[in-house]
Amino acid sequence: MELMGIGDEGGSKLESQIKATKELGWKWIEMRGVEVEGFPKGNLHDIPDAAFDIVEAKLKENDIGIYAFGSTIMNWGKTIETPFAVTLDEVKRCIPRMKRLGTKFVRVMSFKPEEDADSIPQAVFDRVKEVTDMFLAEGLQPVHENCMNYGGMSWVAAEQLVENVPGLKWVFDTANPIFNSDRRGPKPWGRQDPWEFWQHMKPHTAHIHIKDCTWVDAKNDANYNFPGEGQGRVRDILKDAFASGYDAGISIEPHMVVVFHDANSTASDEDTLRNYVEYGQRLEKLIGEVKAELA
Repeated sequence: MELMGIGDEGGSKLESQIKATKELGWKWIEMRGVEVEGFPKGNLHDIPDAAFDIVEAKLKENDIGIYAFGSTIMNWGKTIETPFAVTLDEVKRCIPRMKRLGTKFVRVMSFKPEEDADSIPQAVFDRVKEVTDMFLAEGLQPVHENCMNYGGMSWVAAEQLVENVPGLKWVFDTANPIFNSDRRGPKPWGRQDPWEFWQHMKPHTAHIHIKDCTWVDAKNDANYNFPGEGQGRVRDILKDAFASGYDAGISIEPHMVVVFHDANSTASDEDTLRNYVEYGQRLEKLIGEVKAELA
């Protein structure tokens, strides 16, 4: 089992991400956005070559690896109407950089659904398959996250996606079901059940994403919590995963100080770093408790 976090949750700056990882005694980062001195922040597959060279050198200098790329490929910022060339260009930039860093996993999605969508268009299956095939041909493993995308509309949609895209694996996010609509049946849709979603996607899961939150009706949104303190069934899911022999990656995304997809959410690197480290320490404690229960 390997512990890590989505790097920019520990700070935008490369130095902050490395510092947070070392404070936790971890050896991996799942890198998404990163800011290198002299360059604007960007996704690891989008930053200029000179910035990427610095990232590579600094990681080697600190003996830290990139377990997975937190890519923007087919994410909620794109729809099926977005020219597919945008996605293909991202994949073509991503592959050689993954190889340079010795990274096996890349996180992908399946586009933002239409407001009333309750099924996956064939074009989405086709595009996700083409992207998956491109990575698999290079010995790299794409993992799809249940998020604000077609594959995340319900556990049924998730199962349909992996059934229609051979070789695609899953990264299971424990908190996303809490604030995502379960787009099955007639409206009004309810929200998803993390435990139900996990039970169906467990056989396909190659990476686990720890986030926790509590839904607040009054603000029609969620408050984010430390792992095991919200409605994400984090303790139960980890216990079930370990009991089933899970020994792969577990990545944290606290969201407690800054929310990646909220343009109005800002915080200093020092604030995010401190929260990230505490979150990681609390997860380690929770994992220890769960494993003791199984012993």
